[in-house]
Amino acid sequence: MTPQITMAWTAEADQSLGLPRYETAGAAGADLRANFADRQPVTLAPGARALVPTGLRLAIPPGFEAQIRPRSGLALKHGISLPNTPGTIDSDYRGPLGVIVINHGESPFEIAHGERIAQLVIAPVVQARFVAADDLDQTARGDGGFGSTGRG
Repeated sequence: MTPQITMAWTAEADQSLGLPRYETAGAAGADLRANFADRQPVTLAPGARALVPTGLRLAIPPGFEAQIRPRSGLALKHGISLPNTPGTIDSDYRGPLGVIVINHGESPFEIAHGERIAQLVIAPVVQARFVAADDLDQTARGDGGFGSTGRG
């Protein structure tokens, strides 16, 4: 089943940038673009974070979520990533879509109006039923945590 994601522009959005789109036939993520109300670039200093507007609001059908993920080229070439990756947008949220961007690089990075800054991935969601218990079933791993399964 292919979900339909309905999108609306925010009041200050540059609609000429278009809706997110998949750049190749096999792409899992549709590219999101920076959509600044004043159309001016924003420079992100090393270590700094910014909330970058996309100019979009989404209506995601129940049973799905939108995940916001970094673009690998920006991460490799410039150290630009998303600190809460993947970011989750729930199906009942209708507010503006912003992307939290962080500069892990060593140089300032300019985010231009219209630049592809993140990927939007639509994924199914399963909500669990949580049940309290006095004890849990046993497994071979038990309570072994971080690094308990070794390396290699």
